Amino acid sequence: MTVEAAAPAGRDRLGPLIITIFGLYARGEHNWLSVASVVQLMADLGVEGQAARSSISRLKRRGVVRAERRDGAGYALSESTLETLAEGDTRIFERRRATAEDGWLVVVFSVPESEREKRHALRTSLTQLGFGTTAPGVWVAPGNLATETRRTLERRGLSEYVDIFTGRHFAFGDLRSKVRAWWDLDELADLYADFLRRHRPFLDAGITSPEQAFQTYVPMLTAWRRLPYSDPGLPLSLLPPGWNGVTAEALFEQLNTTLSAPAREHALAVIHGR
Repeated sequence: MTVEAAAPAGRDRLGPLIITIFGLYARGEHNWLSVASVVQLMADLGVEGQAARSSISRLKRRGVVRAERRDGAGYALSESTLETLAEGDTRIFERRRATAEDGWLVVVFSVPESEREKRHALRTSLTQLGFGTTAPGVWVAPGNLATETRRTLERRGLSEYVDIFTGRHFAFGDLRSKVRAWWDLDELADLYADFLRRHRPFLDAGITSPEQAFQTYVPMLTAWRRLPYSDPGLPLSLLPPGWNGVTAEALFEQLNTTLSAPAREHALAVIHGR
């Protein structure tokens, strides 16, 4: 479940939080949440009502949600957002780390100068999928991302500009060194370290109520959901020893298991006015 990366502070952090709320709870409510319930849930996260309403309006202008009256004023996720969230669910909640046996996925694209916006869209899409760059117009990712990559590029209308190959690294040079050049592993390690620093204390925080679980779970998931896209799940054999992404994944899984059910209990109580 992902549409955009969470920003650390300020106005821009609200959109990702609202998308997380819709992704977690609107889809089980026939793809609709009332304005009042979203504003209340955001208030539970410490966000003022006007700020929440303004952020929802920005998401509407971007086509992420659409206004829809059912039992009063509310919003539904757009079709494209629903598709993106469905794809993200697998990456976030069911991600499988690649192994050497998966091989590699290579994407080569060529876009006419008259369609430069497509070139930007391709680069953005491949970056969001976790691809690294080997040379201009040549992108690489673990082979287990082949199906997801094909579906994403087809859905975004970019397939006619792309060739996709699968295979193994045959020669030359040290593949571990090349991986470090293709991906910024230091930046990834810093992102994982920040996630661990911010969210590890919640394991021992003594969360006792559904509301506390909600207040912890939604920001945690919002922070986490960018990471499986920045890191495509590279084989551990090619990563530095003691890769902290493994520790961060374990923390996320533990917090998700512990907090998701009580957080949902609180959210549904607000949504249904209980």
